[in-house]
Amino acid sequence: MDSRIHADERLDDLQIKGYKIIQHPDKFCFGMDAVLLSGFASVNEGEKALDLGTGTGILPILLEAKNSGEHYTGLEIQPESAEMARRSVLYNDLQDRIDIIEGDIKEASKIFGKASMDVVTSNPPYMTNHHGLKNPNDAKAIARHELLCSLDDVVRESSAVLKPRGRAYFVHRPSRLVEIFEAMRKYKLEPKRMRLVYPYVDKEPNMVLVEGVRGGGPQLTVEAPLIVYDAPGKYTEEILEIYGMK
Repeated sequence: MDSRIHADERLDDLQIKGYKIIQHPDKFCFGMDAVLLSGFASVNEGEKALDLGTGTGILPILLEAKNSGEHYTGLEIQPESAEMARRSVLYNDLQDRIDIIEGDIKEASKIFGKASMDVVTSNPPYMTNHHGLKNPNDAKAIARHELLCSLDDVVRESSAVLKPRGRAYFVHRPSRLVEIFEAMRKYKLEPKRMRLVYPYVDKEPNMVLVEGVRGGGPQLTVEAPLIVYDAPGKYTEEILEIYGMK
């Protein structure tokens, strides 16, 4: 396998360490939620991290760029996305630091073994209602709707692969926050830190970042709001920093 870009693909600059990522404009491309999660999560020296539903590999690549962890793995069920992610890893010469594994999130603890990871990240599908989808096998539909895995699956497998006191980081919709916390507590993944993301300071939040600790004690820290735009088309200073533009 090589790192060549196919004719219908594009190469996007990640604005950090010279890294780039291969994407297909007609398939599912990474969004701001993945970038914000990479800024919220941390992988310390000597730690191993697993990204569940890695898509084109954006989170392992950004986490490797921003952290001093030992190794990063992305798990992806869609063969085309997994293959594209592997080519991005090769393109950035990160094959010794990042593995991309093709497989099902629902089987993560069988694939990697229980209590095998220090950190888990996931940017899971947000939407439960998938009635009326024209093509449920479409890459975008699979990424956005709970067609192949549920929130419960993601949280269960995150907890199962984490070592005691291991950390999980999720990005999701605020409207499902009660479900998220219920699932986390169900699987002994205690919510420890939360940050709401607002498009503008006077609008309702449209994303939430959550950190949980396997076997942690009951105390939740709610961090200051993260505001995306100062004005239409103008990112706030903090967003520019997270994107590596400052």
